Amino acid sequence: MTERAPETMVRMGELAVSRSSGAVLVSLGLGSCIGLALIGASSAGLAHVVLPEAPASGGGTTPGKFGDTAVPALLAALGAPARGLQAVLVGGASMFSYAASGDIGERNEASTRAALAAVGIPVVAACTRGNQGRTVRVHVGSGRVTVKEAGAAEVELYAGRAA
Repeated sequence: MTERAPETMVRMGELAVSRSSGAVLVSLGLGSCIGLALIGASSAGLAHVVLPEAPASGGGTTPGKFGDTAVPALLAALGAPARGLQAVLVGGASMFSYAASGDIGERNEASTRAALAAVGIPVVAACTRGNQGRTVRVHVGSGRVTVKEAGAAEVELYAGRAA
């Protein structure tokens, strides 16, 4: 039996970073939420974005919860400049057709992409929209990102850093 790498769960509104080559950062059940992975030369971070913008009073103790605050919070946690980082987005599905304020998944993705663009971080891969929940895994050592849609097999979304 193959031993699985240690996994750090990143739940709604949380973020995590790692520099451990054997670590895997995971967000389960991404529906309208966005799993935002930032991949650097020897580190990676993952935020589980729930809403597009922080309230006027700020993101408080949960900056990973909002698309506009998750990017700067991950940058601070990684202790890395934006230059050289790459982003991968997973989620942003249309799970609630009755939302009066528009599709929250679409708004989460747009807000997160805008925050990334503001600091010059390119999105190198994305698996967003649709109406399926997803799980994302970020393999810190290689920078590889996998995604599993509900009822489907896990597939590689991003092959990771160039060797």
